[in-house]
Amino acid sequence: MMKADGNVGFTLYKRGEIETATKNFNKAYIIGEGGQGTVYRAVISGVAIAIKKCKEIDESRKMEFVQELVILCRVNHPNIVKLLGCCLQFEAPMLVYEFVPNKTLQDLLDLQRSRLFHVTLGTRLRIAAESAYALAHLHSLPHPILHGDVKPANILLAEGLVAKFSDFGCSTINEKTQVVPKGTLGYIDPDYLLEYQLTTKNDVYSFGVILLELLTGKKPLLKERKSLTLMFQEAMANGTIVELLDSDIVDEASMRVIHQAAVLASQCLVVPGTMRPTMTLVATKLRQLVLADEVQQCPQPPLVLEDLAFTEMRSTTSTWHGEGKTSEAYSLEKKAILSIEFAR
Repeated sequence: MMKADGNVGFTLYKRGEIETATKNFNKAYIIGEGGQGTVYRAVISGVAIAIKKCKEIDESRKMEFVQELVILCRVNHPNIVKLLGCCLQFEAPMLVYEFVPNKTLQDLLDLQRSRLFHVTLGTRLRIAAESAYALAHLHSLPHPILHGDVKPANILLAEGLVAKFSDFGCSTINEKTQVVPKGTLGYIDPDYLLEYQLTTKNDVYSFGVILLELLTGKKPLLKERKSLTLMFQEAMANGTIVELLDSDIVDEASMRVIHQAAVLASQCLVVPGTMRPTMTLVATKLRQLVLADEVQQCPQPPLVLEDLAFTEMRSTTSTWHGEGKTSEAYSLEKKAILSIEFAR
C-alpha cells in the first residue's frame, strides 16, 4: 500500500492486499449487501476495515463509486464513516473504510421492536442528534453534499452506539436533476418525486421519518399500506400522539421533551420542503433535548447482546464520543462536556 500525495490519511491499496484480506472475496467475510455494492470485513496490517466492492461493473455503477470516493475524501467528521483509501486495480473501484462494529440503526430499531432490550429516550435522541450533525456538516460544506438516501440502514453504530453516517452511493455534490429516482421507499421526500431534483430539504424530510421511527418504534410503511408519516400528522392534528408513541419511552416526566421532538419531526416533514428547517437547526434543537434534566436522569442500561447483532458496550451513556458510567445521574460539568463535544 502507499499514501496518496497531498492526503496523508488516504491510502492506495494494491490488488493483492485486497484479495488476501478478503480471501478472494469469500462470502464468509460479507457483512453487508445493497444496491450500491457488497461490503466485506477484513484486516490489513492489523487494522480491521470494511471493503466495499461494486456489485456490477457497468459504467453507471463505476461513476457512483468514483463519486463516493471524491465525496468522502473531502469529509472529516466524527459522525461520518471515515474513508481510509481505495484500490483502483480492479475493474470496479474498491473503497476501504474504517470498520464500525455494531451494525446499523436499522438493526437496533428491529431489536428494540422485538422488546429484547430497552433503548432509552436519551439514547434515541442522542443517536438522532449525532446523525443530524453529520448531515448538517455535509450540507454546510463550501460545495454542499446531499446524501440522497437517508435511512436507518445507512447509520452505522460504533462503540457506545455512536452514530456514523455511511453509504454515499446516492450522494451528489451539486443540486441537479437525477435521471433515475434515488432513495428508499418510505423515506423519499414527496417533493423529490415531482421533479427528481435533489436538495438539502430532501435529506431533512428523510431524517424526519427516522426521528418518527425513534419516537414511535414503528416502521415507515405499516401493514395495509399505511404511512407512518400520515398517521403521525393525523395524530398531531387530533392530539392523540401519545397513542402512537413507543410505550417504552412514554413517561409523564419526559413528555415535554417527547412533545418537542415530535414537533421537530413534523417541521422536518412539512410540504413544501422550502418550509423545513435546516439540518443545523434540527441538530441544535436535538442537542438541547438530549441535555434536558428529565432525559439525563434516565441513563441507558448496558446492552449485552453478544448472541444477537450487537456486542457488549463499554459505554452507552449520552456522551458523544467519550466514556462514562451508566449508573449515575449527570452533573452540570458533564453537561458542559457534552456541549463542548457537540461543538466540534
